[in-house]
Amino acid sequence: MDEIYMNVKPVPSKNQTVPRSSERRSHGVVVLCLGLLSVLLLAGLISLGVHYHVSAQRSAAELSSIKANLMERLQASDNKSSSLTAERDWLNASLVKMTEELNRLRGRPTCPTGWRMFKCVCYLLSNETGSWEKGKEDCGVRGAGLVVISSTAEQMFLSNFTREETHAWIGLTDKDKEGTWKWIDGGPLTDPLKYWREPQPDNGGGYKTLGEEDCAHIIIGKSDLHNWNDLSCNTLLRWICMKRL
Repeated sequence: MDEIYMNVKPVPSKNQTVPRSSERRSHGVVVLCLGLLSVLLLAGLISLGVHYHVSAQRSAAELSSIKANLMERLQASDNKSSSLTAERDWLNASLVKMTEELNRLRGRPTCPTGWRMFKCVCYLLSNETGSWEKGKEDCGVRGAGLVVISSTAEQMFLSNFTREETHAWIGLTDKDKEGTWKWIDGGPLTDPLKYWREPQPDNGGGYKTLGEEDCAHIIIGKSDLHNWNDLSCNTLLRWICMKRL
C-alpha cells in the first residue's frame, strides 16, 4: 500500500492559482495602450505649443501693422494741420488785401502795406535801428514823421503795438533847451499827456558816460501806460512813423 501511495502524483487543488497566457497578453495590451496614450498626449502638447507660437507671431505682426497704420494716419493728420495753418494764414492775408481794396473802391482811406491804422492815422514800426535823427529822416522819406502822441488812447495803442518788448524812438526831444520837451511838430509837452517812467527824464542820472539824453523813446510790449524814457540821441533803436490820412 505504501508503494502504491508513493507512486501516485499529487493532483493540484482547484483553489491553487496558476499563471495563464491570457493574463500575460492582457497585461501587454494595457502597457501598449498606455504607451500609445503617452505618444498621443505628447503629440497634442507639441501641436498646442506650435499653435500658440504661430498665434503669438501672428498677433505681433498684426500689432506691428496696426501701429504702422496709426503712425501713417498721425503723420497725415500733422501734414493736414500744417496745410490748414498755411491756408488760414493765406486766407487772412487775402482778406486784409481784399478789405483794403474794398475800402479803396468805396473811397475810404487806407494805410500802405505794413502800416497799421488807428483813428484815421497810419503807424509804422521800423524793422531797422538807428539814431533819433536817422529815424526822423526815414519817416520823412516815407511822407511821414516821428510819432507825436496826443491822447491816452493813442499812447495805449502804441504801447501794445507789438507783443514783443522793444524800444522805439518817438518825436519828442529837449535838444533846444534842456528840460523843455517839445514834439517834433513844434508842439509843447503838456499835462496830462506825459507818460514818463519814474524817475524819468533824468538826463543820464548824473552818469557822464551816458552823455546828454535829449531824445525820448517808448517801451513797447509791456501794456504799461507810463513807459517813456530819455536816452542819448545817438543810441541805436527802432522808431515809429506816423502819417494822417
